[in-house]
Amino acid sequence: MLQAILFGVTASSALVIGGVAGAYWRPPAAVTHILLAFASGALISALAFELFEEAHALGGTARSGLGLLAGAAAFIGANVLLDQRVAKPQDMGDSPARSGSARTLGLALLAGALLDGIPENAALGVMLVENSSVALLVAIFVANVPEAMVGAVAMRAGGRSPRFIVGIWALAALILAAAVVIGRVALGGAGPAALSILLAFAGGAVLAALADTVMPQAFERGRPWYAFATAAGFFLSFLLSSE
Repeated sequence: MLQAILFGVTASSALVIGGVAGAYWRPPAAVTHILLAFASGALISALAFELFEEAHALGGTARSGLGLLAGAAAFIGANVLLDQRVAKPQDMGDSPARSGSARTLGLALLAGALLDGIPENAALGVMLVENSSVALLVAIFVANVPEAMVGAVAMRAGGRSPRFIVGIWALAALILAAAVVIGRVALGGAGPAALSILLAFAGGAVLAALADTVMPQAFERGRPWYAFATAAGFFLSFLLSSE
């Protein structure tokens, strides 16, 4: 339990760091793009060599494959519902509100961070049932910082106070920390077949989030350094997974 709390607080603390940074500073677009690209590579590696590999080893091809597809479908369905209610961000940089107000964009980014973060953090909790997943923890942490930073910048442009911005991102961090603990506690006694499906489900949701949200934002402007950052993130996560 203590390990789950520690991992949850560490992973979600990145939202507070990003929220504070965005509340008082507007980062260059290149910074957020590079961080998101690095996180994309790290998450891909952690998914491939930890989450899904473990799911396949525990439950075989059929269970892990169905779980992966179900997780992706669940994320896509939730994301469609979100898109119908708030404007989805189109730019991470110079134009914080192409559609709708900056305040609406900030709330959309907050909702998106929760939508991405809940399956990621739940997956981290599930992984703690089997082993300690440092690679996945690092990947989630790196992904959370730019998401919160850009959302905080948009909220500030919409007239929100720094105190409000930091507070709402801290609340989001508490929710995501709880997701790790819930994932660990709820599944502590689960058998291999159930763990396989749940690990794969979480992996599918995270993979869909990468394809639909994180990577399009990271590579929107197609700079060469962003691709290099992705490779660096993949390599670091692979090294952590191999230890």
